[in-house]
Amino acid sequence: ICFPFIYYTINKIYTEQCLKASVNTCGDCIKSGPGCAWCKDLNFTKTGEQEAARCDTPAVLKEKGCPPTDIINPKNDFIKISNKPLKAGENPVQIQPQEIQLDLRPGMPYTFQLHFKRAQGYPVDLYYLMDLSYSMKDDLENVKNLGNDLLKELNKITGSARIGFGSFVDKTLLPYTDTNEAKLKRPCSDKNEPCQPAFGFQHVLPLTKDGDKFKSMVAEQHISGNLDPPEGSLDAIMQAAVCVNEIGWGNSTRLLVLATDDGFHMAGDGKLAAILEPNRETCQLVDRKYSKSTLWDYPSVGQVARKLEEQNIQPIFAVTKKMETVYTELSKLIPKSAVGVLSEDSGNVVNLIVDAYNSLSSEVIMAHEALPEFISVKYTSDCKDGEKPSDRGKCDNVNIGTEVIFDVTVTVDRCINSQSFLIGPLGFNEKLKVNVRTRCDCECDDINQPHPHCKEKGKVVCGSCRCDPGFLGQHCECQVGQKDVASLKAQCQKDNGTECEGKGDCVCGRCQCHLTEGGNNFYGEFCECDDEHCEKYANKQCAGHGKCKCGRCECNEGYEGAACQCAKSDEDCKIDGIVCHERGKCVCNQCVCQGGYKGPSCKVCPTCQRPCQESGSCVECLAFGTGPFEKNCLENCKHLQHVMVEKLIKHDCRVKDKEGCWMLFTMTEQLGFDKYIVNVLKDRECPEGPNIAAIVGGSIAAVALIGLLILLIIKGVLYASDLREWKRFEKDRKHEKTSGTNPLFQNATTTVQNPTFSGDS
Repeated sequence: ICFPFIYYTINKIYTEQCLKASVNTCGDCIKSGPGCAWCKDLNFTKTGEQEAARCDTPAVLKEKGCPPTDIINPKNDFIKISNKPLKAGENPVQIQPQEIQLDLRPGMPYTFQLHFKRAQGYPVDLYYLMDLSYSMKDDLENVKNLGNDLLKELNKITGSARIGFGSFVDKTLLPYTDTNEAKLKRPCSDKNEPCQPAFGFQHVLPLTKDGDKFKSMVAEQHISGNLDPPEGSLDAIMQAAVCVNEIGWGNSTRLLVLATDDGFHMAGDGKLAAILEPNRETCQLVDRKYSKSTLWDYPSVGQVARKLEEQNIQPIFAVTKKMETVYTELSKLIPKSAVGVLSEDSGNVVNLIVDAYNSLSSEVIMAHEALPEFISVKYTSDCKDGEKPSDRGKCDNVNIGTEVIFDVTVTVDRCINSQSFLIGPLGFNEKLKVNVRTRCDCECDDINQPHPHCKEKGKVVCGSCRCDPGFLGQHCECQVGQKDVASLKAQCQKDNGTECEGKGDCVCGRCQCHLTEGGNNFYGEFCECDDEHCEKYANKQCAGHGKCKCGRCECNEGYEGAACQCAKSDEDCKIDGIVCHERGKCVCNQCVCQGGYKGPSCKVCPTCQRPCQESGSCVECLAFGTGPFEKNCLENCKHLQHVMVEKLIKHDCRVKDKEGCWMLFTMTEQLGFDKYIVNVLKDRECPEGPNIAAIVGGSIAAVALIGLLILLIIKGVLYASDLREWKRFEKDRKHEKTSGTNPLFQNATTTVQNPTFSGDS
């Protein structure tokens, strides 16, 4: 099957600035970033300018006067590799092209088309892996007659089908199997029932087109048994996947049907039987039986998924109804897998397998393998929901003969040696081989001889001087040893620190940076930067989803985190469609709260208090039209929405307004910061005016009362004085009666006698 293939590229327009690293040459410039170009005009830089001035975006260089013919800006390129001719007997071609060569500039993506068309008659290999624990007795009888029917149905679809058979139970150790010698030989409880000894996994029949042989080989199989319900399913799947030659897997669509009625043991369960050695993921069949069953632990689901993908094997889990949920969850972890529900006796197994095959074949998942370091691949497709770039391209409901187109975008982060990797649809052996080289050198038509521009001490390479040994400088004008050593070294010290940060040599006043451990250069004016020491995740620098620039990860589109370890998503940060209550940022699908807010969604702030006093002026102007914001209320109070209410059961805030009244209101916080709905009580608590009559009457009564009290006091004092005099008088009167003298009489103090008077006459 051949169809034309058209190559094309989507050239990205780089509008970002040129992120210069250690730029001394044109090659350094090209390596420093996909937006960088180099001007090779001899007279472009002025004396004293760094050669890095030649490195910038093409638009800036043109603005600075660099002739367009002197702007070097290498682009991506590709070489078409012819498709391999189809040889006689080979399967039809479903994928085009089959090999290409890409010459990519670091950091600049390149997109090409990959066509896939499901071919009619593509062969199918189906390996039937059956649980032979005792509970599957009825199912085994139906499987014995399965071969020809299944081959017939598959041949109707593909025209070329093969079928094989293997069986499993569990490890022959306690607590999985009864280790009594008799029970190991005959684990079945029914003595009349044909029964084979306990075993882990056994390969019965390699893939064959002979349905009768399948019937005869399976007819010889008998039921076996174990103790616990989970089975050794993953052990059996691993051996069926890695034993490619023994099973006979061919260049075909590979199907592995697992038929069971119970769950499965997984990695770690082996400790119950003191098995500590992990599964080595290698084929260990001796006489068609798994020889390491009792020595190696069960494989993990991840190991099984990886091996199935590596071998392009698509598992179909044919399980009973009670196990449907378990294997549906397992199927989510294994790409290109399907789950079908068996009837009680597996009578529907043929239809189940055919339906699962049709479902798996119509789903096309384009993926890559053996991807070298520093190369990233993204896919888009012309299918529904395929427009968004992702690590895998997917198309559903692809019928036979239908062509789907995937746009494959390849980006190389840095200069690398020639590498290759494979791209192809999961479940198919056909792969596109992609060979990648990097374009890290400039192609300039230089004259290899001393040039006057370089003082005859060097050659011109892409417009800048490459000086002879012993000479440095923009024009090779600096000879080592001719200038003051101290002043030259001072130019190489950042903030009077270590010379060139200890990562370079100071030569002629400029740092010449050393190589890093990875073989690249330290860079920067003082050699302070390198692109090898950024945060790691899963033992990958920048988690493989970004570039390391000067010690910090610059994440690819769609990733974030200090180590680019997280796919950008805010689903787990949303509550009712709102991210982090608008109080933080969603980083790595977790809220990073701001402003003191806490919790998984930034809902609460334990230390925050409602801004009652701060909101008082706004509440006053919004609710009552007064206060300092009266004239520009709407402009200053946009963060509040007020509602007037007749009653408040309780209030959060009690604030005094301009008129001295108390405003009562509650504040309900909204999304974001400092946003509230305010319920304001319609009636304020205002103080009543003075009662003049009461004040005057009270004053008069007080004055009158005070006057009366004063009079009473005076009267009391006079009364007390008179009473005291009266008592003394009464005492003197009593004394007069006894002495015959008047108590009030007092003798004269002076006697004057008349000289003319004579008492004898």
